[in-house]
Amino acid sequence: MFPEYDVIVVGAGHAGCEAAASAANLGSKVLLVTTNLQTIAQMSCNPAMGGIAKGQIIREIDAMGGYSGIVTDKSMIQFRMLNRSKGPAMWSPRAQNDRMLFSATWREMLENTPNVDFYQDTVHSIIITGDRVCGVITGLGNKIRSSSVIITSGTFLNGIIHIGEKQFGGGRVAEKAAHGITEQLVEFGFESSRLKTGTPPRVDSRSLDYSKMEEQKGDEEIVGFSYLDFKKINPAKQKSCFISYTNTQVHDILRTGFDKSPMFQGRIEGVGPRYCPSIEDKINRFSERERHQLFVEPEGWNTVEIYVNGFSSSLPEYVQFQALRSVVGFENCKFFRPGYAIEYDYFPPTQLKHTLETKLLGGLFFAGQINGTTGYEEAACQGLMAGINAHQKSKNLEPVILKRSDAYIGVLIDDLISKGTEEPYRMFTSRAEFRTLLRQDNADLRLTELSYRLGLASQERMDAVLAKKSNTEKIKVALLNLNIEPEEINPYLNSIDSTILLEKQRAAKIILRPNVSLQSLLENIPSVSASLSSYSKQCIEQAEIQVKYERYIEKEKELVVRMSQLEELIIPDSFDYNKVSALSNEALQKFKRIKPRTLGQASRISGVNPSDVQILMIFMGR
Repeated sequence: MFPEYDVIVVGAGHAGCEAAASAANLGSKVLLVTTNLQTIAQMSCNPAMGGIAKGQIIREIDAMGGYSGIVTDKSMIQFRMLNRSKGPAMWSPRAQNDRMLFSATWREMLENTPNVDFYQDTVHSIIITGDRVCGVITGLGNKIRSSSVIITSGTFLNGIIHIGEKQFGGGRVAEKAAHGITEQLVEFGFESSRLKTGTPPRVDSRSLDYSKMEEQKGDEEIVGFSYLDFKKINPAKQKSCFISYTNTQVHDILRTGFDKSPMFQGRIEGVGPRYCPSIEDKINRFSERERHQLFVEPEGWNTVEIYVNGFSSSLPEYVQFQALRSVVGFENCKFFRPGYAIEYDYFPPTQLKHTLETKLLGGLFFAGQINGTTGYEEAACQGLMAGINAHQKSKNLEPVILKRSDAYIGVLIDDLISKGTEEPYRMFTSRAEFRTLLRQDNADLRLTELSYRLGLASQERMDAVLAKKSNTEKIKVALLNLNIEPEEINPYLNSIDSTILLEKQRAAKIILRPNVSLQSLLENIPSVSASLSSYSKQCIEQAEIQVKYERYIEKEKELVVRMSQLEELIIPDSFDYNKVSALSNEALQKFKRIKPRTLGQASRISGVNPSDVQILMIFMGR
């Protein structure tokens, strides 16, 4: 009934979809197995993509030839570039999406991808021969053979949903949990643990009073996520989000349910996300605060369903309802469904290689929440890399590993592999030591050429990158050569309270001023407009960033070179750490468990001191 596949992807969430797309586009024959074909790429929690650091990840996925950026742009109902008031390293794109259109667009793109087959069933075990996987066994008893298997199980492995004192099995509300895989892998020698996450109530937009809330409109300019040039939505047609706040009355009502809270009563074993706590956790931990912000987010173009961002809860339904009705603007709100918590199995990611292949079983890859992450974006980028490396593995090709200086994707994977996580991992710009280099505007310049050489990024993408590089350099040369006379620019400088010129000055020096942008010079200075008006806004912005932040960029590049020396020192797989008697006990145990690939990775393992790395370096003859 089934042919033999190169790659089987288990689960069709954000990680599974990107894994299937990347492996198939590289030439592997892929089977995507999911329990429900109607929920492919379901936005299980908030209907939004991107945000701080997460937006950079989506742009990196797009630069590599993944689909998340395109799907986001095609289904967005609002776009905002966050942190515009800060430096470009902090700029982060974020989109509000139509939940149903997002899922439908993903499915359409996958169905139009050659080499992807679909099958609706549950995978309950993996076929193992020796120390390699050879396929999967489904709930209907089908044995399907493959060279590689990627598990992207999300919250479905032994998932339990909690609402107050009620609990029931499920990987998502109204969807069954998956059983069998955890038990099999633990028996084989894997370590597993439990995490938890949650989601807020969904309410009826028609029952809300928006006149009492703060409106949050989208940007007038829609940059989007994909570097491909296709028509974005009309900025004037964007749907607004709104902001409201909890209050002391809301908090008092929520506290009445604490005695029935599964979190406070110990019925939930898993650790929840530190940076996205439930509303009951917020008012418990930050009892001195009189209010917490709530974002009122529409779920799509043609639905009245609203996502109440910031009100995640597992308290009894009636407590959630009473508390939410005490929020300003929510006095008459009607529930579509209550919030809930879900706990699920994950496998501590120190059991993986940088390729996301497991150390114990060849050909078995993990991606997404099974590795302890939280968020669509974190899952999607793992899926992309797992798909690439599963293809490389099945074709006996070299693995593809992004370094920390290459991409946020590289930071995320290295953090997981080297440090592990005991709580849901979320990406932040602060996790990246090279964030001036890893900006959202240059992901294509950083990654597309690599992906193109692999055969993943298209010729169209590569041509666009070459044109962007060329035009950016031409703009920089023009700025260095263009002298602006005082009489031409002083009226503009006066208008922005900037020091006037006493003699002519090069344009490249003028844009170093913090309150001067290249775009504003284009709009106000005729000589600048005459020189640069033929270039795209994207290239003008890129040139300005490179000129304005040149010193910071060069400093980070120097740091990358220094750090790379440790990254180039490979530790053999057969290395015997027991012979290094001077190592601390903690370093010895962690080196033996994690088996770092390089001295650079060894230096980033939690609990390892610089002296341990120096000892290791000396013992290796370095």
